[in-house]
Amino acid sequence: MGQAHAHQDARGGRRADVLVRPLQRWPSSWWNSAATLTALIDSSRATGRHDYDWVIARTFDQNKGTFAAGVRSSDAIEGDFISRSIDDSGWWAIAWIDAYDYTGDSRYLNEAVTIANYVQQYWDPGTCGGGVWWDRERTYKNAVTNGQYLWLTTALHQRIPGDTVWLQRAKTSAAWYRSNGMINSSGLVNDGLTSACANNGSTVWSYNQGLAIGGFTELWKTTGDSSLLTTARTLADAAISSPTLTSGGVLTESCDVGSASCDDNQKQFKGIFMRNFADLAKATGSGAYQSYVQKQADTLWARDRSSLNALGERWAGTSPNQTDWRTQAGALEALTAAAG
Repeated sequence: MGQAHAHQDARGGRRADVLVRPLQRWPSSWWNSAATLTALIDSSRATGRHDYDWVIARTFDQNKGTFAAGVRSSDAIEGDFISRSIDDSGWWAIAWIDAYDYTGDSRYLNEAVTIANYVQQYWDPGTCGGGVWWDRERTYKNAVTNGQYLWLTTALHQRIPGDTVWLQRAKTSAAWYRSNGMINSSGLVNDGLTSACANNGSTVWSYNQGLAIGGFTELWKTTGDSSLLTTARTLADAAISSPTLTSGGVLTESCDVGSASCDDNQKQFKGIFMRNFADLAKATGSGAYQSYVQKQADTLWARDRSSLNALGERWAGTSPNQTDWRTQAGALEALTAAAG
């Protein structure tokens, strides 16, 4: 098990070089470990640093096997980074696609395909007309799992020569996502659907918004269908203009406000948003989107950084603030988005 901590350079150092240091996996949270590996890879690519490249292979080798419940996750890990939590599995597929892009090692792409095939088993048109279930028990259809699925199916099509199967799945996923009601009248993504297949009105989390932006952006780049870009822009414009997600120009989770605190899952949501939002900013060349990306990096670097370059949950630096390896990885994605 490794511990994660801020890279202890002087405060004036290069911003995207503020890294987290793992040994095998980051302790106590399975999906957060996948998202942290993704953040580390993204940072390495943006900065040209290679001193953490060993982490990728070690994380793969140390965690590809089977683990009883309570060892790596509260769920049993059944091999190939798969568990009963479909979204937890999806985060690892995203991480291994990122690892493949960075290293060119085909075993990472193969792993992503294995995980995506598992996720595919839970696409169920018999309930709500489509969508992937959140868990093996098929209790909930929600935004995170289906945002992942849209991004993953598109990403696999982009990387597998001659593919038609994953592309059709991506197109089907996009059509279902736009029609299922999770995107509310304000252009914000609520957490999921009720048992009656209606928007459940639950919390608008930044990572759900970001995954949808990223998925629609990638499929637009692949197909040229301008309606997909329109959807991505609608989601992005809502995120930066709505006080639900942006306060004083700074991306703000609902648990960042007042005396609230974010749980271990929520601490990493904003970094996932920034990774996907930055893809749209780069693809479109939008000055407004690029300015928003830069604003996040500038603000958290000025207000949310300790003398040891530890970066907290509240990018505006308000109190109470939380700082751990998850908040470090989330903020690192914001810095990387600006650097990239």
